[in-house]
Amino acid sequence: MIRRKYVPLRIVQPGMMIDQAIIDRAGRVLIARRTRLEDFHIDALKKMGVTGIYTCEGTEDVKPADADKPQELPEPLQKKYEQVKVKDPAKVQISESVRSRVAQGVQYLYQDTQSPDFTNASRSITDDLLRAIEDNDAVAVDIGALKISDEYTFKHSVDVATMSMIVARKYGLDDKQVYEIGIAGLLHDIGKSKVPNEILNKAARLTDEEFAIMKQHSVYGYRILQSKEDLSMEIKLGVLQHHEKMNGKGYPMGIAGDKIDLFARLISVSDIYDALVTERPYKKPFSPRDAVEMIMSMTEELDITVMRCFLESVILYPVGTDVALSNGETARIVENVPNAVLRPKVLGLTTGKVYDLANDVKCANVIIL
Repeated sequence: MIRRKYVPLRIVQPGMMIDQAIIDRAGRVLIARRTRLEDFHIDALKKMGVTGIYTCEGTEDVKPADADKPQELPEPLQKKYEQVKVKDPAKVQISESVRSRVAQGVQYLYQDTQSPDFTNASRSITDDLLRAIEDNDAVAVDIGALKISDEYTFKHSVDVATMSMIVARKYGLDDKQVYEIGIAGLLHDIGKSKVPNEILNKAARLTDEEFAIMKQHSVYGYRILQSKEDLSMEIKLGVLQHHEKMNGKGYPMGIAGDKIDLFARLISVSDIYDALVTERPYKKPFSPRDAVEMIMSMTEELDITVMRCFLESVILYPVGTDVALSNGETARIVENVPNAVLRPKVLGLTTGKVYDLANDVKCANVIIL
C-alpha cells in the first residue's frame, strides 16, 4: 500500500521517492512522478525555490488484469440484459497514435509561446481532436476514460478542449465555433507557462499571495495570444475569462452574466469538472460522481444552459458497467437517461429486476454508491 507524506525540502534525502511531477514554466517534466531522488535532483529543487514535496513509501496494490471486467452472468440474466440494454450515444474515441501526437504538440506549445508556428500547431492539435469526434459522429464523452497524458497540464488542456467541443455542439454552435472553442480550450491555461516554478510545483496549498499570482495566469494567457492576429477575439476572451463566474465573483475582472464571453462560459464548466477529478499535489481527486454533483450545485456561478448541455453530453456510467446500489445489490447499467446523468436504468444482478432510477418513484430511495 502506498503511503504519501509531505516532506520539507530541507530534510529530503537521496533515495526518497517523489510522488509528484516537477515541471518548469514551459511545461516540461524535469522530475517524473515516482522517481527515486538523487543529490542532483535535490539540488535542482532547491535552486527552483521548491520548499517541500510529497514523497511515498510502500507498493501499490496490484489488481488482477480482469479485476475491472464485468462479471459473467448466468445465461437467463445475460439474455435479459441483452434485451433491455440501450447502447450509449456515440462517444469520442482517440487512438494511441493521436494521443501521443497531441501530447507532444501541447508540450511544444508550452515550451515556446512565441514560436511562429504556435497558431499552426494549435490548429493541428485541434484538427486531431475534432477528427476523433467526427469520425464516429460523437455526441458524448465518457468522462471516466479521458486520458491523454499523465502530466496534469497537458492532460487537463486536452480534456477541456475535447469536452468543450462536445458541449459546444450540444449548445448549438456552428462548425467554425466548435473548432475555435477547441483551440480556446487547448490554450486556456497557456498563461501558466509564465507562472514561477515554485508556485506551479508547490506541494501544499498556495498562500493568498501565491494564489494571487496564480490567478494572473488567465491574463498572462491573454497577453500571449493578444498579438496573434490569426486567432479570433472569441478565442482570446475564452482564455482571459474562463475563471469568471455568472454571479461576478470570478477573476480576473469580476464581470458577471452575459458580459462573460460565451466561449469562456462553455470552457468554464469543463475546466472545473476536470480540475475536480484530477489529483494534484495538494489534494486528492473527487470521484466523477461527486464532481458532477458539485457542478450541479453551482447554479449561481455557472451558465445554466451550458451546465445543462454539459450534463447531457457526459456519460458517467457507460452501459455495461457494474455498480453497487444502496439497497445492497450489484447492478449493471443498461441505459443512460437524458437529463439524469446520476440515475441511469440498471439491471439487478441478484434479483434480475430492472431499476429505472430516473423515472420510477419506487426507486426514489435507491442510489448508485
